[in-house]
Amino acid sequence: MGFFGKQLLDVIEWKDVSNDVMVYRYFTDKREEIMNSSTLIVRESQVAIFVHKGEVADVFGPGTYKLATENIPFLTKMLSLPTGGNSRIKAEIYFVNTKRFMGLKWGTQNPIMMRDVDFGNIRLRGYGTFAIKVNDPVAFMRECFGTNAVYRVGDIVDQYKSTLVQLLTDAIGESKLSALDLAAHYKDISKIVEKHAKEEFGPLGLQVTRFVIENLSLPEDVEKMLDERTKLGVIADKMGTYTQFKAANAMGDAANNPNGSNMAGLGIGVSAGMHVGEMFNESVRSAKDSKRQVVINCAKCGASIPGKSKFCPECGATQALSCPKCGEPIRKNSKFCSSCGEKLLKSGKVCSKCGKELDSNAKFCPDCGTKL
Repeated sequence: MGFFGKQLLDVIEWKDVSNDVMVYRYFTDKREEIMNSSTLIVRESQVAIFVHKGEVADVFGPGTYKLATENIPFLTKMLSLPTGGNSRIKAEIYFVNTKRFMGLKWGTQNPIMMRDVDFGNIRLRGYGTFAIKVNDPVAFMRECFGTNAVYRVGDIVDQYKSTLVQLLTDAIGESKLSALDLAAHYKDISKIVEKHAKEEFGPLGLQVTRFVIENLSLPEDVEKMLDERTKLGVIADKMGTYTQFKAANAMGDAANNPNGSNMAGLGIGVSAGMHVGEMFNESVRSAKDSKRQVVINCAKCGASIPGKSKFCPECGATQALSCPKCGEPIRKNSKFCSSCGEKLLKSGKVCSKCGKELDSNAKFCPDCGTKL
């Protein structure tokens, strides 16, 4: 009786002191007997599954239970046979941890191929974290851990994190974002992954409660190109600085060569920098010239016309005299613009009818034909 007393337990419980155990089988082969009227304690974030003869007999959620035939239906059949003493049965009890396991790592073992509108076909690498929990213990038992005595988080992460990376690849394609816009939409992409993860992990009794993207990085050569473009943007308004910058880089490369064989390359680098600087200066001058082209509105029809126009090209209406620099109206025979101070008359002679400035020896107005 002393031997049987050790085998027949009065209280069945699992005090989880780990951070990564998802399933724990309570009994070993030598302690599989449960006597009638034993107490089962299931704590919060736990589920107890009773297995008898290879089949799931019952599932117990958080609470305290008296294992008696009066209130546990499956025990009624098991304890119906006389045992010659205390009624007892043989069964396996699996405690399933239903808490959320957080901070699990994922990463792209191989690059993700992506078609980008700016860079064409590129490869992305990324990493982050995710959280997972058991939401259907019976399905989880049948599909994943089976009859393992202990089942840890690492056992499932290694199997299914590649599935998460695949879902991430689909989410990036579904978002139709360019590579430069991905960082601003990490949260939206994560939500898409979580949505599709329900369909993939639901039949396994699992739920991905959170998926976090910490970083999605471009290839190194693309990042260098972006860095160079950023440098150009910073110094675009100071072309002399840009030329000095390129020349300094070329001289630094030449200085690192003890044989001095890169002097030709130095000259090429300086020349290239100066050439690019001249191109940018030309574009700046063109932009300034375009800004000087003043546009005014026709006094009759309102059409946009050049500030120097005497007649509207749309309706033919005669336009008031305007300053060729700022476009403000001016009086006939004015020598300077009253708004910007632009000198208007150089010869000192204007047409008395249309106000056209004339050469000093002109006899007829070239605009209206008036005899002077």
